[in-house]
Amino acid sequence: MGDEESHAKSQEESPGETHDETGLDLARSVARGLAGRTPAAGGRGLGRAPGRGRRRPVVEPRVSGARPDDRDPQTLDTSMTRFVADQGWASELRVHGVFARWEAIVGREVGQHVRPESLADGRLVVRTDSTAWATQMKLLAPDVVRRLNEVLGEETVRVIDPVGPRAPSWTRGRLRVKGRGPRDTYG
Repeated sequence: MGDEESHAKSQEESPGETHDETGLDLARSVARGLAGRTPAAGGRGLGRAPGRGRRRPVVEPRVSGARPDDRDPQTLDTSMTRFVADQGWASELRVHGVFARWEAIVGREVGQHVRPESLADGRLVVRTDSTAWATQMKLLAPDVVRRLNEVLGEETVRVIDPVGPRAPSWTRGRLRVKGRGPRDTYG
């Protein structure tokens, strides 16, 4: 058998696999394999060498120098102070700090009978445990306003509004008598 006969015999055995001596069959199979995988326009094409094309911007490393910087590790106190300032909570925290230290600011005797409830628009509402202390608080108001403004800042508290104790409700319950009910100095 000659070369031509063996070639013809191999083609008969595998009719789908013919070999092209010029190499075009290899190029076609590679092209079929890459079909659909080509990047979109503007991306890296198949024909370009790696590293060419659009350049990435040079980003300088974010490291601190020899002097203190915002990028350096910070203490918890510094971080919390910055966070509170960014959120705008400074005045609210001062007010709640005063509420927590109420007895130390106004004095032990007043602090035992009078509790702050709210501060809005310069009006501090305080709850007293009797109407006598509500009256006393009206008399002490200018001095307490001055002390509070020393701690909180000028014009934070302009008016103190004392409120007497909450009266118990006599209108609820199974056994109830119609009428005004018992009266006392509840405010």
